[in-house]
Amino acid sequence: MPMSRAAAATALVATLVLTATACGGGSTAGGGDNSSPRTLTYWASNQGTSLENDRQVLEPELKRFEQQTGIKVKLEIVPWSDLLNRILAAATSGQGPDVLNIGNTWSASLQATGALLPFDQAAFGRIGGRERFLPAALASAGAPGKDPAAVPLYSMAYGLYWNRKLFAEAGLDKPPATWEELVADGRKLTAGGRYGLVVEGGNVNENVHHAFVLAKQHGADFFDAAGKPAFDGPGAVAAVKQYVDLLGTERIAAPGNAEYANNQSVADFATGKAAMLMWQTAGANLTSHGMKPEDYGVAPVPAPAGATGDRATTSMVGGINLAVFRSTRNTDGALKFVEFMTGTEEQTRLNKAYGSIPPVKEAQADPAFATPELKALTEVLAASARPLPQVPDESQFETLVGTAVKNLLAAAAAGRPATDDSVKAELTKAQQQMPAN
Repeated sequence: MPMSRAAAATALVATLVLTATACGGGSTAGGGDNSSPRTLTYWASNQGTSLENDRQVLEPELKRFEQQTGIKVKLEIVPWSDLLNRILAAATSGQGPDVLNIGNTWSASLQATGALLPFDQAAFGRIGGRERFLPAALASAGAPGKDPAAVPLYSMAYGLYWNRKLFAEAGLDKPPATWEELVADGRKLTAGGRYGLVVEGGNVNENVHHAFVLAKQHGADFFDAAGKPAFDGPGAVAAVKQYVDLLGTERIAAPGNAEYANNQSVADFATGKAAMLMWQTAGANLTSHGMKPEDYGVAPVPAPAGATGDRATTSMVGGINLAVFRSTRNTDGALKFVEFMTGTEEQTRLNKAYGSIPPVKEAQADPAFATPELKALTEVLAASARPLPQVPDESQFETLVGTAVKNLLAAAAAGRPATDDSVKAELTKAQQQMPAN
């Protein structure tokens, strides 16, 4: 996701697992008006450059839906900083929207509350079938072996963005393909106040995504086969240290990056303060900072040479899912809205507007998604992206491990590089804060 949604996660998820019965079908979602078959309330996440930009994108589409179905949609754009807590409060009270956006990494956590309508075979039949969606995107829609808690709406993947001009000036003609090459190139590119790479070290969301990818490359997971936390194993420790060392011992990222939390890294890359950026679907953001598509290239984030399977992971599966509250009294209208939003025409319109990848396969045929950036990221999504752990405590994992990495980056920026012991200590502390199940 482009926003810091993991920072919003709280222990409320664990509480909601215990109070899932409060989410049953008796309440009126949205508080009264939503019981009308001609009215829906929709909570949309902030996907654009501002809340107003989202409103400009979405309101014409909602009017189109009303014209087709006669159903009026009441829209609320919810900032990422508020979204998860708003959803959790709504799940507890039963007073929420009919339809809502969720970060796809939250799917299993919210599924565990019982608040979301499962997309079983019948529900998928109402929206054209599950085979319309990218398998990787569906893998981030709920716990394995269960009916998904939501359906994909916008898809994203991480890529390595590299500045063509700065690479040429350093005598480099292609992006790095392995981590060793990334570090070596980063050293050549770090000179004169410019750095080889920029990271968003104060952003727990970004931190945990990179920790997850690198752990996969080390053959490690943050949860064991039974779904229990395994944060401080050797592979996880090596992965986190590898990431923190970019700013610490390798010094190819600026010490100030440890404080970045609001997309400053994108601005640094766009303005030439750094030559490389690992980000998900950054094109629209770069354009807003004045960078032209021809100024940069996009390649997969480096993986170990010759790696296969999970060890070849280069991205988490990013994106936004669309869910229906189980407590809605307008299930029929809500599913009509999901069908509309995931229809090929609407998928094309919306993902064009946001610069994201359509998770509906038919929509990808549009030439708008054949840009070099989106072609590269679509290939990553199909071949080397893996979903974050689909476990009930996933949102706490994001916050706690992301914060551990943030702390380690801050220490490295202050002149205390990461060691195996310091990394293990931070990850152990994070694991100890996970809810007991």
